[in-house]
Amino acid sequence: MFDGVHIGHRAILSAVVKKAMAIRGTGMVLTFFPHPQGQSSLYSLEHRLRLIAELGIDVCAVIKFSRAFAKIPAESFIRNILVKKINAHYVYVGKNFRFGKNASGDFSLLKRYSRIYGFRLKGFEVIKANHRNISSTYIRRLIAAGNLELAKKMLGCPVSVFGTVIKGTSLAEKMGFPTANINPHHEILPPSGIYAVQVILNKNKLNGVCYIGRRPTFSMQSLRGKIKNLKHVEVHIFNFHKNIYDKNLEIQFLKKIREEKKFSSSPPLVEQIKKDIKISQKLFSRH
Repeated sequence: MFDGVHIGHRAILSAVVKKAMAIRGTGMVLTFFPHPQGQSSLYSLEHRLRLIAELGIDVCAVIKFSRAFAKIPAESFIRNILVKKINAHYVYVGKNFRFGKNASGDFSLLKRYSRIYGFRLKGFEVIKANHRNISSTYIRRLIAAGNLELAKKMLGCPVSVFGTVIKGTSLAEKMGFPTANINPHHEILPPSGIYAVQVILNKNKLNGVCYIGRRPTFSMQSLRGKIKNLKHVEVHIFNFHKNIYDKNLEIQFLKKIREEKKFSSSPPLVEQIKKDIKISQKLFSRH
């Protein structure tokens, strides 16, 4: 799947790019959508494609995962897709890779067929961290539990959320801190709280502070009918005043500053936001 594009995936993709350059070939990734196990993705498809492209891959083929596709026997997948459609000269996979109907295909089957069809096969060992096999499922659990440092170690980059800027209630702007309200493209979010973040917008890196939570300070009336119990993602970008509605951006979580808290009224919340911004700015000035 290359769901999380973690360090195990990165090792394979980097090797593909290196080999493609050496033989003047095309570095290609084959992935699927939606998730074969019906899980919510760690990264959305668009987020994944961006990360794969950043690693230098030339082409990414996204196969629609359907019931009909799931019924294709492993041997047919090799013969009709890898060989006939893609004309693969080198195939790079993790040694624990399973494919085909009922996951009957594995590395040893690929090895046998590589001799028949004449492609070279390279298998990569599963990488471990914290005495655990690195997997997207484990990384999802780490992010949900707030262990962003270990998740970062496994991903090879900061934990991030990719989403679209949407119109919000303008509550933060009225308090003097304009924020971009984000509609995340995937469901895995860090726990509620305030975070120092780096925002990637049109390849530009901007510093800011991000809020994730349910706005406990404000009553239903002040939200004008908005559903209070939804988890909101808002980012205040320092020294930034452009209109970015409907733009996609990536929020990289660098450090959690504090937990979410309910305030008695707006003034103490405003003072706390000022403190949050100062703490974040000090973090960026040190790094």
